[in-house]
Amino acid sequence: MSTLAHRLANYAQSASFDSLGPAAQHEVKRRILDSIGCALGAWKSRPGKVARGIASGVTIANGAGLIGSKHKTTEDLATFANGALVRYLDFNDTYLSKEPAHPSDNIPACLAVGQVMNSNPKDIIAAIALAYEVQCRMCDAASLRAHGWDHVYYGALSSSLAAAKLYKLSAEQMVHTLGLAGVCNFATRQTRTGQISDWKACAFSNAARNGVFAAKLARDGMTGPNEIFEGPKGLFKMVTGAFSPAWTKGADDWMINRTYIKFWPAEYHSQSAIDAALQLRPQVGDVSNITSMLIESFEAAVSIIGSEPEKWRPTSRETADHSMGFCVACALIDGDVTRASFSDAMIKDARVLGLLDKIKIVETPECNAGYPKGIPNNLVITLKDGKKISKKVDYPRGHAGNPMTDDEVVKKFKILAAGVVSDATADRIVNQAMSFDKLSGPAELLEFETLM
Repeated sequence: MSTLAHRLANYAQSASFDSLGPAAQHEVKRRILDSIGCALGAWKSRPGKVARGIASGVTIANGAGLIGSKHKTTEDLATFANGALVRYLDFNDTYLSKEPAHPSDNIPACLAVGQVMNSNPKDIIAAIALAYEVQCRMCDAASLRAHGWDHVYYGALSSSLAAAKLYKLSAEQMVHTLGLAGVCNFATRQTRTGQISDWKACAFSNAARNGVFAAKLARDGMTGPNEIFEGPKGLFKMVTGAFSPAWTKGADDWMINRTYIKFWPAEYHSQSAIDAALQLRPQVGDVSNITSMLIESFEAAVSIIGSEPEKWRPTSRETADHSMGFCVACALIDGDVTRASFSDAMIKDARVLGLLDKIKIVETPECNAGYPKGIPNNLVITLKDGKKISKKVDYPRGHAGNPMTDDEVVKKFKILAAGVVSDATADRIVNQAMSFDKLSGPAELLEFETLM
């Protein structure tokens, strides 16, 4: 039978370090470093503490490590705990298409299973690239958001297949893995709707945890539901309609090369609006000079971060970093958007709220036409003297069309790591992440002392 699950399993069987071009190999290393930086930046977060606490309660002698610890636990709990840290700040990488995604959310699962299996780091790099390929190709093929479902469903599939690859499962076992992961991990987009909670940090790591667990079950002989995509109650008929995702055509065609590292710690659709605000800020001067602002945008941005009333009066960090208006206001007031932009004090700041009340966000045909190749946001500011100034940005810094340099990725890591690890430890992590294929295994990278 040639189902999509069988085709994906055969693709996974053929993926290897040598099948990746040098660019894809290098991008995986950059994403490992970026992910650890995001985790360190979230070190004191409530979801991170809760998830680490639960994982720390289970000890496995030869298990998977928790970031910044020598503690070993089960693969699925390490995936959940490390994944919550990576995702919390909304600062890890992104891919935008018919469905948006944060494909580096797959990395904790690959590190956890790779450590338990004592995998060659080159095989872990291949598994990470495979996970990116599966998730991003599915995002290109069909939207989940349009039907009210969350993107993490595709993550359950990608992480389960990457885990199965590292467990060295057969193609048939991989098909069962996809069946086990694909039948029970649907999540609604209520996670990202209205006032947003701690769970936003955990939604993907939970899907990935379940993906790893599915691969373990298949490894031990459990069978999964057949025709998880094509069946009478499968994904195609119940949600998306039929689709056939593309696949890499060669060493230079891996999807990880088309994903984006975030320059600012905010929902990705706001990145170009932040960029535009920062470019216009010198012309604005004092923000009291502003009488009104119009952000011309596209459907996904308006729907996700520009339409709900909660986005104009956020009460949590999670809601504020998913409010395009809030991000633009902070950029104009402070000249940057950082983790501090979403503090309780800033969420209640009268200057921010006053500026937020002057912002209107609208969907335009021009911006819709430019998405998802770019993320076009056009900011138009009207000043007290009647003058209008505007700036349209399609490819903000970090986008695949305007990528960050290695030095910028390292700088971002160092900022996030400051105060959590020593400078010497930060330097060591940078060197090890960027030469990951030459390490003995994930433990060499993940085991380090923190300052808190």
